[in-house]
Amino acid sequence: MKRSHNYEGFVLRYVMWIWTIFVLILLYLPMLPPPIFSLGDGGVARALSHPSLAAYGDLWGQPVLVQAIWNSLGVALAVGLVTPTLAVLAAMAVRELRIPRVVLLLTLLPLFIPGVSMGLATAFLFERMGLDPSLLSICIVNVLWALPFAFLIMLTAMSSFDTVQLEAAWTLGSNRWRAFWDVEFPSVRPGVVGAATFSMILSFNETVRTLLVQGINNTVQTYIWSTYKTIGLSPTLYALMTVLILVTLLLVFGFWSVSGTRARSKAT
Repeated sequence: MKRSHNYEGFVLRYVMWIWTIFVLILLYLPMLPPPIFSLGDGGVARALSHPSLAAYGDLWGQPVLVQAIWNSLGVALAVGLVTPTLAVLAAMAVRELRIPRVVLLLTLLPLFIPGVSMGLATAFLFERMGLDPSLLSICIVNVLWALPFAFLIMLTAMSSFDTVQLEAAWTLGSNRWRAFWDVEFPSVRPGVVGAATFSMILSFNETVRTLLVQGINNTVQTYIWSTYKTIGLSPTLYALMTVLILVTLLLVFGFWSVSGTRARSKAT
């Protein structure tokens, strides 16, 4: 019986490893073509046999693309500052108000609305309000897109905080602002950083909603989409896609390593 049990456990682990590797291949296989084809045109064999980094140098020789990069960085920075603040307030509303499920539902509901429908509805609203397409309109739709995700991160971070500490601060004479800033914020700071990082990544990679409200203001993603629709794929476009993938992965792994270091320092 014991030998049979060990055999079944071995088979189960073997199957789970195969399934895990299969899922990872499905997730990361689409990321391979951009770096390969960015090394040259004419197929995989030519790109690998005669690699060239000329496409990466060509990126900075296109004024429209450079402006799109600056637009994306500015919008991502604004979204990274505004969204965590709204997410903290929404998470506090779940805790303080007597209708937590309603607040949770209303905050997460935009996630289930198709991007095209949400973008068109927002563009129509901006038109009725007299708000012309601009970087401000791009920032607004990106904040609305990133807020539910940042809210979930902050809700998780604040769920482990003991509100008794706030009550003790109030008893000692602190107002709500000072109690939050001095007592609660240091405990949830990793969540705030995570929400900001994730919001910036979502903003930098958003296409559909931005495309419908941007006007003449390109971002990197809308530049990729419009270029692909007009002239198709090229080594320069593959190089740009590769850079974006690398930047996104670096941000994610950077936040992961910092969070892991802080967790280990707290444990010790």
